[in-house]
Amino acid sequence: MGIWFTEKQTDHFGITMKVNRTLHTEQTDFQKLDMIETEEWGNMLLLDDMVMTSIKDEFVYHEMVAHVPLFTHPNPENVLVVGGGDGGVIREVLKHPQVKKATLVDIDGKVIEYSKKFLPEIAGQLDDPRVDVQVGDGFMHIAESENEYDVIMVDSTEPVGPAVNLFTKGFYAGISKALKEDGIFVAQSDNPWFKADLIRNVQKDVKEIFPITRLYVANIPTYPSGLWAFTIGSKKYDPLEVSADRFHEIETKYYTKELHKAAFVLPKFVGDLVK
Repeated sequence: MGIWFTEKQTDHFGITMKVNRTLHTEQTDFQKLDMIETEEWGNMLLLDDMVMTSIKDEFVYHEMVAHVPLFTHPNPENVLVVGGGDGGVIREVLKHPQVKKATLVDIDGKVIEYSKKFLPEIAGQLDDPRVDVQVGDGFMHIAESENEYDVIMVDSTEPVGPAVNLFTKGFYAGISKALKEDGIFVAQSDNPWFKADLIRNVQKDVKEIFPITRLYVANIPTYPSGLWAFTIGSKKYDPLEVSADRFHEIETKYYTKELHKAAFVLPKFVGDLVK
């Protein structure tokens, strides 16, 4: 029969996959970490029994977090990634030649360590000379930064455990302070099927701080419901008004210049959440 893992995504729904073997399991200082090899999705990172990333579909999330704000900002030289210890967002950020420095701040060094070991396809760019990897509290890093970053990307877990503070209005206000006068930030905002209230609250809080606030979506099959949302807050540049000459060729599997704007075309029930 084999071994099967189920992530219980709500009290009444979950996603199940066949596990070939467990590569590593550990209770870190912050969360339960598991690296497993799955039949369908390849190697997979779990934190507190929630799917964080897998080899087969990771590119969707990481490309959509990185490329939407980086193609929107005309000169993203200094970039911050909060969370994202698996290294996927950093890998995508480095595809943009304008980026001179990419700082990664993840609270759990074990995520970085074991991603390098078991997810090299994702974490392989963390040793690039443009990357500054810091093990620390992203909330405090933001609080201690001012007028420093062109783009900030919040690659957090769901709002439980150490990530709770990353879904608060105070954190978004701190991000605004840490950004330069024309800065942009993006944050994963969970899914509209099970977390509609979270999306409403995030949009409301961000709109009170950033003059341009938008929601966009992508299909990520191993995340709850498969439909994932992202919130972008911008001080100056609208992601829907990016000129065609801003786009340059990069290697992607999901993101395209056409999809850049299409991702903001929301199903009605999702669009109703942001009205």
